[in-house]
Amino acid sequence: MQKFTSEDFKEKLESTLNFPALYMFKFIVEEEKQDEVKKLFPGHDVKSKASSKGKYVSITAQVMMPSSDSIIKIYLEASKIEGIIAL
Repeated sequence: MQKFTSEDFKEKLESTLNFPALYMFKFIVEEEKQDEVKKLFPGHDVKSKASSKGKYVSITAQVMMPSSDSIIKIYLEASKIEGIIAL
């Protein structure tokens, strides 16, 4: 399997989007960590939906992003949250 890099992701973003662009972030975290994810998007509308048993929450944010680097920066910050799943 080929290793994924931020350079590969940047190239893909730049080939598919015209910046600034509206970008949808989706994450799944344990319920008690949802505020950490929401802090990644200050001033933006963030939607959350609890799982059927309430242990996990899916979080969706649509944000106008100025560049591919700004998208990658959010994913790098999100990766610091233990147990987070990016979709």
